[in-house]
Amino acid sequence: MRIGCPSEIKNHEYRVGLTPASVRELSARGHQVLVQAGAGAAIGLSDAQYLAAGARLAPDSAEVFAWAEMIVKVKEPQPQECALLREGQILYTYLHLAPDPEQAAALQRSGAVCIAYETITGPGGGLPLLAPMSEVAGRMAIQAGAAHLEKSKGGMGVLLGGVPGVAPGHVVIIGAGVVGSHALQMAVGLGARVTVLDRNVDALRRLDLVYGNRITTLFSSAQALEDAVLAADLVIGGVLIPGAAAPKLVTRAMVSQMRQGAVLVDVAIDQGGCFETSHATTHADPTFVVDGVVHYCVANMPGAVARTSTLALNNATIAHALALADKGWRRAMADNPHLLAGLNVAAGQITHAAVAAALGREHVAAERLLVAQ
Repeated sequence: MRIGCPSEIKNHEYRVGLTPASVRELSARGHQVLVQAGAGAAIGLSDAQYLAAGARLAPDSAEVFAWAEMIVKVKEPQPQECALLREGQILYTYLHLAPDPEQAAALQRSGAVCIAYETITGPGGGLPLLAPMSEVAGRMAIQAGAAHLEKSKGGMGVLLGGVPGVAPGHVVIIGAGVVGSHALQMAVGLGARVTVLDRNVDALRRLDLVYGNRITTLFSSAQALEDAVLAADLVIGGVLIPGAAAPKLVTRAMVSQMRQGAVLVDVAIDQGGCFETSHATTHADPTFVVDGVVHYCVANMPGAVARTSTLALNNATIAHALALADKGWRRAMADNPHLLAGLNVAAGQITHAAVAAALGREHVAAERLLVAQ
């Protein structure tokens, strides 16, 4: 198969869909790889490394899209990239379609086969291609929140760990999944006072076994959530419903009652955000203020630590990339229901039920498209 890897063009996005190591894996199986020149340069992956791994280089993304049978990216295609897609071409990347009807419509018009990292499932449950970026984002959420609690960044001027004689900051983490557990690890390491909320009591038990009385775990009732948020210096939103828009758990009314200079970090912003006051921001302009509360809602947080993120992501994505290249998308998905769960758009149809429901569009079962037309 002919596989293309263009440079990412989203604001301050330096990750790359294929590392030289991934190119080597694909090349060893007889596949051809075309990488846009300079695609990995910002994170220390040189064109020479890609050439040594067996890739060829293209001067621009238009040539990559025109030549490739499968495009491997990191972030959702921007409008100018959607225009380069064609019928039957495979797009393998993060999509996050639920809050993005314009992108969904553009992908439907293209006729491309669009596979979303974030809805591919794992044999043991979970979302293994989303997990590495959730791990990064969870850890980064505490770093970002701590920085924006500084007075010069608009925060209330609180040091999360406190100092002897002064109480530490209070971090509230909504969601005890991958994002929440990694945010918790960082927050505890900094010495913050931490409260974690979730509706899954088993998840809270697991955290309690590890951290004991160093943290507070709460079942996420409406009252418990409101009380915790209003008492917080920093709130991390890490909830996820696979493929669907994130639920709005923190209302505008709650935000209006929070402490002045408190910080909200909405890690769920790729799926629309879990705070009612959230809207997506960029690394170039990461925050805004509502009712005196700082909102950090960067939609590609792991892009800030792009080298670590790229290596972690490729570890998770390469196996399915090899299967798609070796077998073609129909056979690869027929052989693996977990990969089939990643099919979001194909032949102009929305093929993921949660995505279709979030967008208010018709859903066509992915299995119906596996028979060659």
